[in-house]
Amino acid sequence: MNVIEATATLGEIVDHHPSLARELERRKLDYCCGGRRTLAEACRERGLDAGTVADELAGLAPEEPPGEWTGLDPVALVDHLEVTHHRFLKEELPRLSALTEGIRDVHGANHPELAEVSAVFRRLRAELEPHLMKEERVLFPMVRQLVAAEFRPAFHCGSIANPISVMLAEHDHAGNLLDLLVGLTGGFETPADGCASYRACYDGLADLNADTRMHIHKENNALFPAVVALEDRLAVPTE
Repeated sequence: MNVIEATATLGEIVDHHPSLARELERRKLDYCCGGRRTLAEACRERGLDAGTVADELAGLAPEEPPGEWTGLDPVALVDHLEVTHHRFLKEELPRLSALTEGIRDVHGANHPELAEVSAVFRRLRAELEPHLMKEERVLFPMVRQLVAAEFRPAFHCGSIANPISVMLAEHDHAGNLLDLLVGLTGGFETPADGCASYRACYDGLADLNADTRMHIHKENNALFPAVVALEDRLAVPTE
């Protein structure tokens, strides 16, 4: 059986055992925005016994390789993020907009929470789409420039830590909206009277929740620390 230490951070657990991301989500242990906390710290905040949770996770962890992102350099990682998670969001956000509005219109009389589900999803989409654009047009080109640089680049915004701080704040807000969707949908559980579109919507929202949390984890806990450390190591050019 695998061993999960309570002193490991949530981010480290997901890096080494990607399949445990869903188990952490089920226990409301935030491995993306809160991925630098240890399992013991996160369990204490949730009122859970860390030893018990560690044993449960160890029993559920299959034999699997670490997440592929853990071996990527920053340029390869931003390429991976664009091809994997950005593409997913660009495809799914419009589809889920139609589904959330459709089930609200058809089932809203019996399920008044669907009005809020639709409203929260609209807010999430309105935040994620410009967020992706800022990453692709501003932050990721800065990462590529930084990796290729011999000396510390003179970015228009100063340090690369400045746009990263904005991305971190936006990640926190997106995480809060995802938490609202989890609560409003009862963990994306389709009710007994839900039709096929209802089920497709909730299944899609569950996939969006999981993918976006993994997306945030890779940026917050892998990409951002790596590029900040790289910038710190580069010498400032002398005139």
